[in-house]
Amino acid sequence: QVQLVESGGGLVQPGGSLRLSCAGSGFVFSSYGMRWVRQAPGKGLEWVSCIASGGGRTNYADSVKGRFIISRDNTKNTLLLQMNSLKPEDTGVYYCVIGWGMNVAGTRGQGTQVTVSS
Repeated sequence: QVQLVESGGGLVQPGGSLRLSCAGSGFVFSSYGMRWVRQAPGKGLEWVSCIASGGGRTNYADSVKGRFIISRDNTKNTLLLQMNSLKPEDTGVYYCVIGWGMNVAGTRGQGTQVTVSS
């Protein structure tokens, strides 16, 4: 059974940092590209970033480029998202999704809430 469990969200002030984690199980994690997507309050899903199966290729939405860093540890079946210089518009529920690409469709976890507010 495929399972994705996100963690690491919370409340942070503008300019602060958070590190999100996603633990994958029930599939061969190292064989799949992975993505982060997010959903702001009252809005649809937005693609954030993706990483290739081996971690050697990444891509970012313009809104987070230069502030977020996606990475993965295939020995621990874990996907990471280091979020720096956070802005209020980064507020939302963040989900990890199986598969490479700049879209939001696919199997995802339950999400972790990120709130950027003073």
